[in-house]
Amino acid sequence: MATAASPRPRAAAELGPAKHLAEDSTLLDALPIAAAVISQDPAGILHLGAHNRNFEAAIEQSTVPGFSKLTETCLRAGLLHDHLQGWFDGQKSDELDFRDGSGIDARYYRLRLAKLPALVSGNRRLLLTVIDRTVEERAERSLREEMLRDSLTGLPNRLAFTEMIEAAALDKGDGKGGHAVLVVDLSRFSRINESMGSLAGDELLITFARRLISALRAGDRLARTGGNEFGIIVSLRRGVADAMRAADRILETVSSPFRLSELEIRVECAVGVALMTGTSEAEELFRNAQFACKQAKASGRAEVYEQSQASAARRRFSIETELRRALDSDQLDLAYQPLIDLRSGEVSGFEALARWVHPDRGEISPNEFIPVAEESGLILSLGRWAMHRAAASLAQWDEQAGHKLPISVAVNLSAIQVARDDVAAVVDDALRAANIGGERLSLELTESCIVQDPGRATRVFDALKSLDTTLAMDDFGTGYSSLAYLQRLPIDVLKIDRSFVSALMVDPDSVAIVRAVLSLAEALSMKTTAEGIETRELAATLAALGCDQGQGFFYARPLKADAALDYWRSRRRGVEAVAPRR
Repeated sequence: MATAASPRPRAAAELGPAKHLAEDSTLLDALPIAAAVISQDPAGILHLGAHNRNFEAAIEQSTVPGFSKLTETCLRAGLLHDHLQGWFDGQKSDELDFRDGSGIDARYYRLRLAKLPALVSGNRRLLLTVIDRTVEERAERSLREEMLRDSLTGLPNRLAFTEMIEAAALDKGDGKGGHAVLVVDLSRFSRINESMGSLAGDELLITFARRLISALRAGDRLARTGGNEFGIIVSLRRGVADAMRAADRILETVSSPFRLSELEIRVECAVGVALMTGTSEAEELFRNAQFACKQAKASGRAEVYEQSQASAARRRFSIETELRRALDSDQLDLAYQPLIDLRSGEVSGFEALARWVHPDRGEISPNEFIPVAEESGLILSLGRWAMHRAAASLAQWDEQAGHKLPISVAVNLSAIQVARDDVAAVVDDALRAANIGGERLSLELTESCIVQDPGRATRVFDALKSLDTTLAMDDFGTGYSSLAYLQRLPIDVLKIDRSFVSALMVDPDSVAIVRAVLSLAEALSMKTTAEGIETRELAATLAALGCDQGQGFFYARPLKADAALDYWRSRRRGVEAVAPRR
């Protein structure tokens, strides 16, 4: 565009004013777009020189004073004046996007500037071309609006919600209290979709969205951010209290049943809240609210995002990754805590306990990595590894002793293993690999194994008993299983939870519970094991009450495999030394 006015028979400085204006007008009329020549005199004043008919048409359509100033001799004010002056001084770009008017009638232009030869008077000149981008801009805006809107509910979508958060971060509001981001998750939606069809599901979402709108205040903004997930931005005057009141309004609004076709359906939702801070990014805020919403699903009430909880969640995720690597590279080990016969004092067996010493983090507690393993499904691999390692340790002890030892090893089974894995096959493989009998293994299960699926639990217990293994009910008294299962299932041992054992010497209720468990076990021909024995008095009391076995720090902490065998030997020698001679 800039070069169109440049070809001339002689230099601009050799032309008079009338001559260069005539030639400029001729060249400008040949351009198919609006164009004009702007000059700047030595005093810095801008002048409109020649222009073509398209430029005149643009002037006639103009509604913004800054644009119409181009028709005046002196361009002293407005956006264009500032940009043109800056361009002559080498401080502004060669392009400027310009909006003329507002609302749906606004027109959009792109102005381009190109240098022209100076006049003999010393006036500097430029060629201004005006490209009308109104049709293009309106098409882009229409496409963008379509991309930012949820087609089902008509609400802003996930992408638009992120932009809404960014805009809210810049708007402190009248109350100067900032904003909060809420994530609302509609529960049971997948079940409704599966049982009643997608049309009913869509109807529910539309109705749910209308309910949410009715719960909002003026200025609050709502978006559909996922399949059954909605995002809300609320302005705050009194901090987190306003956010929790908004959450309460939402929960109350959706508490009444929804009518779908001929059915009335009651739905629930979880609400997570994240408070907007000056340093929060939009995506981070949204993720924080989603995390709080996940917490709300578990707690049954609206939850506010807490940094400490998120840090713990990130640590759990990190541990999951590291645990998977540890299992692949055999970084875990088993420790063995002695089980003592309370009558004879001999070691009757050991409980195998998983231990993990991370090369960088050091020792990681089982209380931390076992729940992660259960949540992630790694408990299946961990359980198989522990079963094979425990059986192999028994075989190694027999080999070192030169004969079969009168001890067994107890291995814990997770409820998830019982539900998802072929536990009997895992145990059978471990026994075959170690070439030992099933009587050498004791499998400890919690009451949750039974409660989750009694039918499957019964089949698993029967299969394990067919391998001659011993079955122990761990943490007995802390769960919710029916006592009828004790009679129906082939359980051999009841393990009394440490919470009852540790309070035995000071709490009469704990004494009553322990006595009841011991009496129940005797009536059902089961043995008993007490966990958490830490003093001589506890050991003597439990023995006097008739408990069969005990374990705890009074006897020994969990030991490595070689140390466990040495402990068995020393304990046996001690018992033989004090045994009466015949």
